Amino acid sequence: MEHYNTLREVVYNEKVKHWRFKVKILRIYPFYSYVTSKGPHHVYVLADEHGTKMEMSIYDIYRDRFRGLEKQEGKWVEIFIVEVFRARSGFKVAKSKFTLTSTGDTQIHIIDPMNNQLYFEFKGIHEIPHISYKERNFPIDTMGVVFKTEAHFDDPERPKMVFYIRDNIHIKCVATGKHAYTFQEGFENRGGRRQVIVVLNMWRIQEWLQTEGNLSDFRFNPPLPEVEDFRQSVNSSDPYVRKYRAIGPL
Repeated sequence: MEHYNTLREVVYNEKVKHWRFKVKILRIYPFYSYVTSKGPHHVYVLADEHGTKMEMSIYDIYRDRFRGLEKQEGKWVEIFIVEVFRARSGFKVAKSKFTLTSTGDTQIHIIDPMNNQLYFEFKGIHEIPHISYKERNFPIDTMGVVFKTEAHFDDPERPKMVFYIRDNIHIKCVATGKHAYTFQEGFENRGGRRQVIVVLNMWRIQEWLQTEGNLSDFRFNPPLPEVEDFRQSVNSSDPYVRKYRAIGPL
């Protein structure tokens, strides 16, 4: 039986390249170098069955070799032969000290799912103001009841949708670019219901929560156990939400 590594086992060793992983592709997004502006190359956010996350880069030179893989977000894959590097400083998705990079010998194949986990790492919005500056180098997953929205589409080059979510306290959120239009359309199509819960996935913490390019995502009332638990809690604890009632899954 073939041995597969977990992402926790990864160490930096130039002589070791024959790593073997079974991982889920959580997100795929293009990345440009902040220093050289070169790119884009595709960054894959991976998670193994234990929930450990790590980034893998596939550079443009290997684009033809992995053509079509950028459309396989959410799939489980097995990965053979990759290089390990130390993770860059600054904002990054995974808390691992290391990152993976494909080579001309790398093989990636789609496999049957290991489980149906989405690997959210939810934090309550009341925790966000107390998150350390070091931890703000990583994106956050959270949820709340949408109670106020402001569309700013006057500049077509820089559209943004400002909205606020609450769970006894409230916090400002800003969706930019294509996310702004997607949020507005999704929120307006919520069937005329007065309250809706939004789940924010991989948003950046600044003075508010903000989308980070193609990395960030959001879902209105997804059918998740965590969302149902939140709905019941906020309906009983938040006076504003209790008045109007937060709705369940769409």
